[in-house]
Amino acid sequence: MFFLKELPTRQVLERYHAAFPAMQVETIDRALRMLRTASLLLRELEAYFATHQLSQARFLVLVVLDREEDPGGLRISEVAERIDVARPVMTRTLQSLAAGGLVRFREDETDARSRRVLLTAKGKRRLHDMLPGYYATIDAFMKAHDAPD
Repeated sequence: MFFLKELPTRQVLERYHAAFPAMQVETIDRALRMLRTASLLLRELEAYFATHQLSQARFLVLVVLDREEDPGGLRISEVAERIDVARPVMTRTLQSLAAGGLVRFREDETDARSRRVLLTAKGKRRLHDMLPGYYATIDAFMKAHDAPD
């Protein structure tokens, strides 16, 4: 999340450039605007997820499992890697999804120390019920924030 509400003006960026000549004003300006826009979109998506009693992490786990073609599911470490969170965070996220009946675990036949995660029918329904609203939220946001031609 990017928390800077009021971005620096062009004049402020030029002042920084004078003090730090390696700084590219255009690049920094574009990057700050991109961060601000992405942050606003993330806030809208988090609000949408909350209406479905999910977080972004939980939603992304459902997406990652839904798109997986291996019917045997994924190892917890593979899910964590694809979502780029620490394993303890992933473990807690998966436990909460399992408690809600959205995912299930099974033993890994190739590694007795590992478990695999699978999307349940309930999890797939929940995700597929959410996707139209998810896409609509992104579409509306982009229409409202696209730069005019």
